Amino acid sequence: MNTPAPTTTTPTPVASTPDQLEASFDIVARQDQTEADVAALRSDVDDVKARLDKVAKAATRPALGTSSSTAEVKGFVDGYLRRGRETEIKSLSGNSPSDGSYAVPREIDAVIARELTEISPMRAIAQVVQTGTAGYRKLVSTGGTASGWVSETAARPETDTPQFAEIAPPTGELYANPAASQAMLDDAGFDLESWLASEIAMEFARAEGAAFITGTGSDQPEGFLSAATSTAEDSVRPFGSLQYIGSGDDTGFGSAPESRLIDLVHTLKAGHRQGASFVMNSATLAEVRKLKTDDGAFLWQPGMVDGQPDRLLGYPVVEAEDMPDISTGAYPIAFGNFRSGYLIAERSATQILRDPFTNKPFVHFYATKRVGGQVLDSAAIKLLKIEL
Repeated sequence: MNTPAPTTTTPTPVASTPDQLEASFDIVARQDQTEADVAALRSDVDDVKARLDKVAKAATRPALGTSSSTAEVKGFVDGYLRRGRETEIKSLSGNSPSDGSYAVPREIDAVIARELTEISPMRAIAQVVQTGTAGYRKLVSTGGTASGWVSETAARPETDTPQFAEIAPPTGELYANPAASQAMLDDAGFDLESWLASEIAMEFARAEGAAFITGTGSDQPEGFLSAATSTAEDSVRPFGSLQYIGSGDDTGFGSAPESRLIDLVHTLKAGHRQGASFVMNSATLAEVRKLKTDDGAFLWQPGMVDGQPDRLLGYPVVEAEDMPDISTGAYPIAFGNFRSGYLIAERSATQILRDPFTNKPFVHFYATKRVGGQVLDSAAIKLLKIEL
């Protein structure tokens, strides 16, 4: 029987001198540094992998506000507007089953709003606010918070009590009812979305144009020409009433029309003249374009650049066909900063009801929207009246 040879283990050398001890410490330190570097590298690799995973997931997920929004618009246009399938728009948050209509997607509503601004002259220059409810109220300060100067240690006198007036623009239901034949709707090449937005905007603009200028305030906006008028200056005139000056002739502009127009401009405070414009209809503008100064120069100047408005005495001229013609007692010209002077409040969502039954074979699209309007700052709008 053979006996196995005993296994011998080589002992780890033990440093016996200071130099050997220092060398051992260097070896251990290098080993620790290497392990730390490896751990840091692993952490970096894991971080890169996590970022790549996020990018891959984002690439396969539909982008917010793009594909899902496009699908919503396509479902509304092709499903509901073309074919009348209400199941296509169940996901819309603006459903109004109580009145049988549906809020259009935001993209279509934005197109309608953009075309309205381009078509409606008052909407382009007035202050427009969006509301989520039928009513809108705003407090306007009419003075009272007096200020003054005092020394560093002097007592501060009590100021006047602030005075406010509430602005609550009268509102009404604005509607349009464009129609298309079923053959048009069945035509895949017919751009139903653009056609409908344009038709609704045209009808809305036509109704708004009259309401914002001459509206009575009963189930419709109150136009600025429906406000009370006075010849009194801003400091003594009641809040809400507009100042006017006479033309000097009960049939027209009188013998010195340029002087009257200059007076009209300077009844407006300097702060409001920044951004002010003239408003008149095309018949009045035709007469104004003929006016000259004493040296023969025309008061009216055409826009020097394409798209720039024409100017009268240096201020833009806005044509609004609902302004009255030149006649005794009329107010054919308004001048003011309408961004400060007139407020338009509208409920943001336009609602549409598809009606294929009333006028066969045509399909009507009954669109509604709540819109209100009222003079906001009566010191920001001035009028020219045809009178002696």
